[in-house]
Amino acid sequence: MKSRRILNLIKNGEGLNVEFKESKSKLNKDIFDSVCAFLNRNGGHLFLGVDDYGNIVGVDEDSIEKIKKNFITSMNNPLKISPTFYLSVKEIEIDKKIILYIFVPESSQVHRCNGKIYDRNEDGDIDITDNTNLVSMLYMRKQGTYTENTIFPYVEMDELELDIFKKVRKLAGNQKANHPWTSMEDMEILRSAGLYLKDPNTGKEGITLGGILIFGKEELIHAALPHQSPIY
Repeated sequence: MKSRRILNLIKNGEGLNVEFKESKSKLNKDIFDSVCAFLNRNGGHLFLGVDDYGNIVGVDEDSIEKIKKNFITSMNNPLKISPTFYLSVKEIEIDKKIILYIFVPESSQVHRCNGKIYDRNEDGDIDITDNTNLVSMLYMRKQGTYTENTIFPYVEMDELELDIFKKVRKLAGNQKANHPWTSMEDMEILRSAGLYLKDPNTGKEGITLGGILIFGKEELIHAALPHQSPIY
């Protein structure tokens, strides 16, 4: 099923959420423009080893590890992508050729690539840095979709990974002796960190999206961010 979905995505060609890069022996120069645009728009699927026409050319076997390393290193370099964002690279074999698949989720933040803001339009990555209206619309769209402070009032404490609270207490204690978090209950830590809030406009209170992303179990995170999911 997964391989069939990959082949269908490739067969349907590039579009708003799909981008091909040949990258046989090295990363295309504009690959991070596409990553930035996906992060800023609706997320998407990035395939390396596929040409612009959807032909599977594969990545040279002796270049795979170098390409993966360079990609991950660049994604953690604020001079390349700001703010930085963690992405993983999956190897997929099709017709005895290796392609690299990268799922890029929609980000809650506005990202820059080499200091420029990119947005996705059809199958292209558009530099909107100097277009004040488009940049403003991008920020408003992010705020309207979700932010780290979006409140989820129906999330229960048993939907969180309670072991993470233990790690947080230990790390806090290692950073500072007698840190107040070391003696706080789980809910108190959430409130202290601003991860459990009350909306003064609606009166709703609950754990925030930021809290879910830090402490939530995997199924809760997927439920909070249902807009897309990786193939693998």
